[in-house]
Amino acid sequence: MARIQVQFSPIIPTIASFLLAALWGLSVFAGWGLEAFCAGGESATTCSQRLGTVSTVSGLFAALAACSTAAAWLLPWSRNDSRTFGRLMGAGVVSWIVAEGVLFLGGLLVR
Repeated sequence: MARIQVQFSPIIPTIASFLLAALWGLSVFAGWGLEAFCAGGESATTCSQRLGTVSTVSGLFAALAACSTAAAWLLPWSRNDSRTFGRLMGAGVVSWIVAEGVLFLGGLLVR
């Protein structure tokens, strides 16, 4: 039985990683998270402090994602081996999704 290899352009996971990074960055640093989860109800300072804690936890996954994406492009052995590149980029994209999920679920709990 022959194996079929599906090749995709490395730009696809790279663009996905950059878009997820932009979404996370805008949610944390541009006030999108505060607007989404702290708009109304209780005092803004209390909600802001709790959302800051959630953002810190989410930031751990974001740092892992950024390191994985950078390693995929900067390490020579990763660029030369498509399997290693795919694994690192996949880990980066999954880490961005987890960072977004932690931020979203934590924001819902902050309410």
